[in-house]
Amino acid sequence: AASVFPVDLQPGTQREPRGTDGSFSGKQGQVLLVPIATERAPAAVTGQFLGRRIPFYQRPGSGVPGEYLGLLGIDMQDPPGTHELIVDVHSPPEDVRLSYNVVVVDKHFPVQKLTLPKDKVELGKQALIRVKAEQRQVRRVLGLVSQEPRWAKSFIAPVEGITSGAFGRRRVINGRPRNPHSGEDIAAPTGANVFATNDGIVRLTVDHFFSGKGIFVDHGLGLHSMYFHLSEISVVEGQLVRRGEVIGQVGASGRATGPHLHWGIRLNGARVDPYSLTTLPLDGTGPLAARRTED
Repeated sequence: AASVFPVDLQPGTQREPRGTDGSFSGKQGQVLLVPIATERAPAAVTGQFLGRRIPFYQRPGSGVPGEYLGLLGIDMQDPPGTHELIVDVHSPPEDVRLSYNVVVVDKHFPVQKLTLPKDKVELGKQALIRVKAEQRQVRRVLGLVSQEPRWAKSFIAPVEGITSGAFGRRRVINGRPRNPHSGEDIAAPTGANVFATNDGIVRLTVDHFFSGKGIFVDHGLGLHSMYFHLSEISVVEGQLVRRGEVIGQVGASGRATGPHLHWGIRLNGARVDPYSLTTLPLDGTGPLAARRTED
């Protein structure tokens, strides 16, 4: 559960001890909604959490110029415990710094142990060169941070199917730990439509070694969605897509054992559970209050 305490900023507010402005709690991989209320619209509101920048935006539809929201992503491997979220409010002629405690709860992701033929695990020289180049390409795209959110409604799942609960799963192959699974796998028939999870701009379309045919969509404020192992891509780079628009079809391209969609979300560098994003009320309606975001 996430406990949310909006704060009214008064002129001349002084820096107080850590965590005095409120607290939040969330599991590894969860997305938290952080509201900030001010007496007047500041020029900029930004946060810092575990070395990651957290941009804020004006709350849509509130009718109050001083209400701002931030999406805080707890990475799947952020250490459990209490950490500080610092929020800087630049509202000329004064700047205000707020401090929140964020309790990161251990998710206890499952461990999957596999034994595979060596040639299925270890890459040859040329494949390794290709994979590293593809990783650099992805890092460049995920480093883009648009200054405004492109969404106007809550996020939706991109395909109908059976979820595997793969997010965060730690894999040990032939006795060696591998990177945890950073997205959710949704089983669906080959050719099933894949929809944009929200409004955004297509930043990259690829055919990569591991992820196969894939699409990267920039939703603004450092939030990117990824769709992998597609059979077909129906969009082009630079294209504006709308929430629920068909962008591709399910497939088994890349290293996949069967048709499914790998759906990933990266939020300002944090690897988060995509379904955590869909639970947030981002349509700008209703009061901001304490909300239950995960059982």
